[in-house]
Amino acid sequence: MRYRPLGSDPVDSRLGRFVPDDWQHVERYPLTALPAGERPSSAPVVIGINWYSEFDHPEQDKTSGEYFIAKGGAKSLTTIRGGHCVCLEPGGAPDTDAWYAFYNQGNEGACVGFGWSRCMSIFNGDEYTARWLWDAAKKRDEWPETNPGDENGTSVRAGAQVLKALGHVLWNEAYADDDWHKRETYVPEVKQGIKAFRWAKTVEDVHAVLGNTRADQLGAVPILNSWGPNYPHRTYLPDDVLARLIGEEGEIAVPTDR
Repeated sequence: MRYRPLGSDPVDSRLGRFVPDDWQHVERYPLTALPAGERPSSAPVVIGINWYSEFDHPEQDKTSGEYFIAKGGAKSLTTIRGGHCVCLEPGGAPDTDAWYAFYNQGNEGACVGFGWSRCMSIFNGDEYTARWLWDAAKKRDEWPETNPGDENGTSVRAGAQVLKALGHVLWNEAYADDDWHKRETYVPEVKQGIKAFRWAKTVEDVHAVLGNTRADQLGAVPILNSWGPNYPHRTYLPDDVLARLIGEEGEIAVPTDR
C-alpha cells in the first residue's frame, strides 16, 4: 500500500497513516458548523499528517526548555518520509508519564490506533488496546489492501468511525502478548468510544479546542508521539508548520462528544 504523497511505501514502518481517497468527511462535518458554545475546549485533537525528515530529531529550545520539531518553520521542511498520526495534548489534563511509556507502537504501522487510544486515555483516564483499534480501522477504511494482521496503516477517519460505531477495548494485561487472531475475539464497549466528531480546518480552531495556555504562548502545538523513550514525551510543532500540514491533506479530528 503506497503512501500517496511519496508514490512508494515509507521506509520507516512506523509511519502508517494513509491519506483518505476523498475529503467528504472534512467538507461535510467541519468544526465550524457547530455553534461556538457547542465546540469542545481543553480537549485532545488527533491529527494525521505528512511526516517530514525534520520531525525525526526534536531539538530542545534553550529559552523555553521545551522540545521542538521543525524549529525553522514551514519553509525549512524538505523530505516527506511517510504519514503519521499523533494526539495533541490539551490544557488542564496533561498526558501522564505512564501513558508515555505505555503507548509505544514499536516498529509497526499502528499509529492511528495509538494516536486515537492516547486521546481516549486523556478523555477517560483508562488505558486502551491500541492494536485492536488499528485492526478494526483497517476493516472499515476504503482500501482492500489493508487488513487485520498485516503491517499496513489506515486513516484517521477510519479510526474515528470505529470509535463512534463500536467504542473501544479497555486494556488488560492478558493482551500483552496477543496477535491479531486473539484481537478478533475482543469485545469493545460503546461507552469507551465517542458519540460524534468533527474536523478542524485551521490552526486557530486547533488552539481553541486544545485550550492549552503553554501552546498559545509558544505559538506551537504539543504532539504526543508513540515512539517510546527515544522520543520526548511532548514535542512542540510550530503553528506555521501545522498550517502547512493541514493544507497538505492533513486530517485534524476533534471528538465533540464521548
